[in-house]
Amino acid sequence: MNTGIRASTLRWLSFGVIALLTACAGQSQKPTAAKAWKVEDLRAALATPSRSQADRDRDADRKPADLMMVLGVKPGMTAIDMLAAGGYVTEVLSITVGPTGKVYSQNPAALLKMRDGANDKALSARLANGRLPNVTRVDDGLPQPQVAPGSVDVAITVMNLHDIYNSYGADAATGFVKSVYTVLKPGGVFGVVDHVGIAGADNAKLHRMQKQQAIDVAKAAGFVVETDSNILAHPADDHTKMVFDPTLRGKTDQFTLVLRKPK
Repeated sequence: MNTGIRASTLRWLSFGVIALLTACAGQSQKPTAAKAWKVEDLRAALATPSRSQADRDRDADRKPADLMMVLGVKPGMTAIDMLAAGGYVTEVLSITVGPTGKVYSQNPAALLKMRDGANDKALSARLANGRLPNVTRVDDGLPQPQVAPGSVDVAITVMNLHDIYNSYGADAATGFVKSVYTVLKPGGVFGVVDHVGIAGADNAKLHRMQKQQAIDVAKAAGFVVETDSNILAHPADDHTKMVFDPTLRGKTDQFTLVLRKPK
């Protein structure tokens, strides 16, 4: 993680100058709040050196610009990163929604305390000195007063649902998804990314889940499955190894579900 702290005003101005820099390079300008991103422009914006090198190194596998396109994230939106951990996705959302948008970075206390507070320390460093002025921390589960019901355009959780499902069961996973449903606007989107598990495997041990389990939980919470994307598919993963296996970490086969709250 980039531990160098920039003045908040310079960091925020960087959102504006990205457009000028990409235009000078012969690329399309960054969109306004009324205009959707083009994927190549968002990739250029996410390549800014104001993001840490560690984050940018992860982009090749995590494909954040493509993910934002699949979810339909646009400038000016309100977004929430559920179970954000250290905030990699939070910062991607922050850049994507831009200075006219808003991002909530949500973590329960247990996740912030894991590994001697590693997630808390990482997120605190990421947000220090107002680096991402459009981001608000939510250090608890939902509901919370600062996230009003029906106020969020898009929510996302990445490689987290399997832990809830495997540790606490389908009812707990459904309850988590329902909490997201409540804060979304009618017509809002919830993106779920997770490691693919297969029937008959010890998916709890492998830190995986079956895609159908996620779909069943989503439907039980009231969502409609709009898109089942393969943007993070990795066919070389045979689904038999733990996701933290050094030969596989960061390159697991992942499903991406776009869930829509009915209007």
